Amino acid sequence: MFTIYDTVMRTSRTFAVSVSILLGMLLHQSAAGAAEADVSSAVGKAIMKDTLVYIGAYAPEKSKGIHLFRLQPQGTEVFQNVTLVPLGLAAETANPSFLEIDLKRRLLFAVNEVDEFESKPTGAVSAFSIDSATGKLTLLNQRSSMGKSPCHLALDHQGRNLLVTNCGSGSVAVLPLAPDGRLGEPTDFVQHTRSGIHAQGVTIDPADRFVFISDAGSDKVMAYRFGTETGKLAPSEPAFTAVAAGAGPRRLVFRPDGRFAYVLNERNSTIVAFAYDSEAGLLAELQTISTLPGYWDGVSSAADLQMHPSGKYLFASNDGHNSVVLFTIDPDEGTLSWVEEQGTGGVAPRHFGIEPAGGHLAISNQGSGTVLASRIDSGNGRLKPSGIFAEAPSPACVKFLPPVETSR
Repeated sequence: MFTIYDTVMRTSRTFAVSVSILLGMLLHQSAAGAAEADVSSAVGKAIMKDTLVYIGAYAPEKSKGIHLFRLQPQGTEVFQNVTLVPLGLAAETANPSFLEIDLKRRLLFAVNEVDEFESKPTGAVSAFSIDSATGKLTLLNQRSSMGKSPCHLALDHQGRNLLVTNCGSGSVAVLPLAPDGRLGEPTDFVQHTRSGIHAQGVTIDPADRFVFISDAGSDKVMAYRFGTETGKLAPSEPAFTAVAAGAGPRRLVFRPDGRFAYVLNERNSTIVAFAYDSEAGLLAELQTISTLPGYWDGVSSAADLQMHPSGKYLFASNDGHNSVVLFTIDPDEGTLSWVEEQGTGGVAPRHFGIEPAGGHLAISNQGSGTVLASRIDSGNGRLKPSGIFAEAPSPACVKFLPPVETSR
């Protein structure tokens, strides 16, 4: 049963999103003619002075591949806003459900969540170069993901290796990268054989010494020692860190300084904060906190977790509650404090991306086919949703590419 407080809180959140959407629409309409002209003039011309946004998608019957947008700030000092201007299809490729970008070499990598590749029952990984004039993608090559339903990628910090997890078969493969970004033959492959394996995410620690696999099936975060020069994985000791039974670990992120790590649990909608021993690759639990507000009693699952570049804020998305939530991070203890929730204005929010400079966030509403951009308040981390939705069929992943001069 909902209390009066529950109803008020739900109504307030809906009203806040509605006001943001209305204000965004008014601002958008006032500049509609200029925006349309800007879109037509931008396509095929030099646009790398702008921040670009790449959207990976599911549903091959609706989407032909990776979609390209330009991040456009607009408005006045009184009411600043941001929107995503569509620039068309960046590249045709099958079911690119997750993307990764090499900012230094201007490369983009995508998983292809397909049932067959080169006549074998496996998915694929694609490597693209990014055109410096248009932002369009050119396919360099493809490799087998070595398993079913590839779902997540991680690029080591030296740009030598790309790791891919296969959710459907519970495996991880290491693909070496040539200087031009082409994918080489796998240098290592780990197949988990336990029942219920469900490899959802792969994370490399800031020192490139350890790799962690979020295994929702066994409720464990698997740990491996990693050699960037050899591209080899070796079981660490201990081989895993367990979370609560039934929690379903999905994503792991590190604070930039490497002192703390955070695990998002899909099934029970929680985040576990860990102290991290970078020499031994050990995770020591500090805290467990819900991603859902106390009034919520509906069905929901945690979908994505992203660290703000400053290391001060942590964001998570809720699929069902249809929200992005903000936590502050204690600078010394690494523990989390709930700050706020923001409705996404859509259904089934999944992955979201944060601009490398930390000024903007965009979230994909997979169920409603929209992407919502927000400003991030530099002083407190709070989101300022634009209220202007970009349309994209079954959006599954969002990645920002800043201008060349500001890439890090």
